[in-house]
Amino acid sequence: MNLRDLKYLVALADHKHFGRAAASCFVSQPTLSTQIRKLEEELGLPLVERAPRKVMLTPAGHEAAARARVIVAEVEQLKEAARRSRDPEAGTVRLGIFPTLGPYLLPHVIPRIRTRFPELELLLVEEKSDVLLERLREGRLDAALLALPVIDDQLHAEFLFEEPFLLAVSGRHPLATREHLDVQELATQKLLLLEDGHCLRDQALEVCRLFGANEKSEFRATSLETLRQMVAADVGITLLPSLSVQPPVPRSNNIRLLDFVGEGRPSRRIAMIWRRSSAMNEFLMELAEQFKRLPDALFTLEALAPPSGDAATPPTPVLNG
Repeated sequence: MNLRDLKYLVALADHKHFGRAAASCFVSQPTLSTQIRKLEEELGLPLVERAPRKVMLTPAGHEAAARARVIVAEVEQLKEAARRSRDPEAGTVRLGIFPTLGPYLLPHVIPRIRTRFPELELLLVEEKSDVLLERLREGRLDAALLALPVIDDQLHAEFLFEEPFLLAVSGRHPLATREHLDVQELATQKLLLLEDGHCLRDQALEVCRLFGANEKSEFRATSLETLRQMVAADVGITLLPSLSVQPPVPRSNNIRLLDFVGEGRPSRRIAMIWRRSSAMNEFLMELAEQFKRLPDALFTLEALAPPSGDAATPPTPVLNG
């Protein structure tokens, strides 16, 4: 048994296909298949159920792949620690970020990171929060930006910033003439929300629970951009994170933004999460500092104040969220 064979097993667990697994490991399919069989012989039990068009891991195969993934990740951590000992600010960082944050945050922070760490290779992975957490625990990510709370004793959470929510209504909505909305007034409203799986949906549902608002259940959006367009079409109202309405993304023409006043202003708390066992702990602390230094104006409506008579409207994102 060697590290190469364990990598082959992990690839097969990921791809569920000998050909694709072999391609991801840059070897031929017969080579990968032969090494998997040798691994099975060494362990004395089958790891894979082989069918003409489908590959499934046996229960023992699933357990072996999970253990192999940890071993492979630890070896990569060892290599990364050695690289960072030679040059602490070089190397590669695999950073996860969820879709309703990434497109709006990254334009403000990537130039800062490139200036501070010119030799750093930052690999960004955009996925839903539950997928990011799974990959982080498996060692397939070095860190992830996630909304708190994240409850796991094996993970460190470094708080970065608090992002307020704004209420978005169409220019024809009765609330469009308001400058602010008391958070308690949400009790009379029905909100458009994202579909299941998005952490922004969970955050909005928590706001609904706290203040008595309800979901407009006839429609669920697949992205933040779809949600925005439904508001512009006067289908309903929604909560938008403050970063999602900031330049450099252009404003939409028929949306009015209302800030909240009153106790319990809705928001989400964003943190950088990484494994406590990570060899990159010291560097990730420094990287987190770059996110903490975002200007306060990004979390307010001041920079969006329109000329007199115009309606303040949110921008269109550069990526789906």
